[in-house]
Amino acid sequence: MEQIKYDPASLKAEEFINHQEILDTLQYAQDNKTNRELIDQILDKARLRKGLTHREASVLLACELEDKNNELFELAEQIKKDFYGNRIVLFAPLYLSNYCINGCLYCPYHLKNKTIARKKLTQDEIREEVIALQDMGHKRLAIEAGEDPVNNPLDYILESIKTIYSIHHKNGDIRRVNVNIAATEEEDYKKLKEAGIGTYILFQETYNKEGYEKLHPTGPKSNYCYHTEAHDRAMRAGIDDVGLGVLFGLDSYPYEFAGLLMHAEHLEEVFGVGPHTISVPRVCPADDIDPTDFDNSLSDDLFLKIVACIRVAVPYTGMIISTRESQKVREKVLHLGISQISGGSKTSVGGYVEPEPEEENSAQFDVSDQRTLDEVVHWLMDMDYIPSFCTACYREGRTGDRFMSLCKAGQIQNCCLPNALMTLKEYMVDYASPETYEAGLKAIESQFDDITNEKVKEIVRDRLVRIEKGDRDFRF
Repeated sequence: MEQIKYDPASLKAEEFINHQEILDTLQYAQDNKTNRELIDQILDKARLRKGLTHREASVLLACELEDKNNELFELAEQIKKDFYGNRIVLFAPLYLSNYCINGCLYCPYHLKNKTIARKKLTQDEIREEVIALQDMGHKRLAIEAGEDPVNNPLDYILESIKTIYSIHHKNGDIRRVNVNIAATEEEDYKKLKEAGIGTYILFQETYNKEGYEKLHPTGPKSNYCYHTEAHDRAMRAGIDDVGLGVLFGLDSYPYEFAGLLMHAEHLEEVFGVGPHTISVPRVCPADDIDPTDFDNSLSDDLFLKIVACIRVAVPYTGMIISTRESQKVREKVLHLGISQISGGSKTSVGGYVEPEPEEENSAQFDVSDQRTLDEVVHWLMDMDYIPSFCTACYREGRTGDRFMSLCKAGQIQNCCLPNALMTLKEYMVDYASPETYEAGLKAIESQFDDITNEKVKEIVRDRLVRIEKGDRDFRF
């Protein structure tokens, strides 16, 4: 039997995510985990802010030299600051439906689960949920739905997106809708593009094909290659920004790490644009799901190192962490590369308008960080971060290669900091508690001089005053 060759430019999943190449990479990493000279060379390359190959980054992940690991963490924090400053973008998930025909063993939506409450939001219910999210202060949503062509057809998703964008409540608007739905055809991705979505997000769950097929025994998601090649179809359809992610804990973390970076390299090779975002969820408790059933769970310390290694390997990408992680863990990873977090999240179908009754649990996973959005915003400012509700790049056409060229050149901050300060001021005036408002004034003042362009600084100063007087939605 002829061995499948590794080819990052291939359009075939088993060639750009190549099993033998991952095994060879993991062996190489083990052989060099105390090779000080090689590790120094890799760290020096990472300091150029151009990224690392999956093999180089895997050596850093395996590194057992304490002083070099400390250098890695310091470098990850600096690279994050260089590309994204101290801004943290906020979003919320909106679960539309948990009807699903797949048999995924790690997800409570699986078809055989008879204990979870099956729900699907009507358009009127979506409207109510969105108003509740707007009243919290959110401007950016990630919509989620199970895979079910009868209950959740694409037309339902498209109608829901249209409903979300149509709602203007007081000073509230959802300005960007990211979409996390099952792999589909190129024509469907064209329709999502036409609907004005932001990023198309699809988690691989695991890159190990054999393990993938065991974890997905039934349903359309069981087709490994079709699922893994979905981002290619989305980008060919004109969706500029796509998001990757694995569910750490399903397979060995070094394998998943290497596969994730190979996927990023593939997108860069074929489309000239790597992933707009990378998410790093871990298996956590949920209805009918016990994390101890999976023997690849990883410690917090390992999780932090993975985040740091992704940041130095793919310096330009946005990195996302959800409320499935605790406040303590989220606080630690913010320093190491995370640039987007959810706040005030509900993982049930509905629940923003009023809490879901315990006997009607429809959640995809248990929320660990249950603080309100206002509490999260205040917490970020207490740590000297600037909470950002900015959606300007997407709405100004700075997506795909246009965004990446600015980001890689370190120029995106010329837009990002002013936009972050203005959207924070909107939040303060419209939604913040008195304590958060006062903290926001101090945060804006502390960051204002970091705007280096005097003309931009003058414009921002004027707009901050105008926001106080009622004007909204300024952006660079």
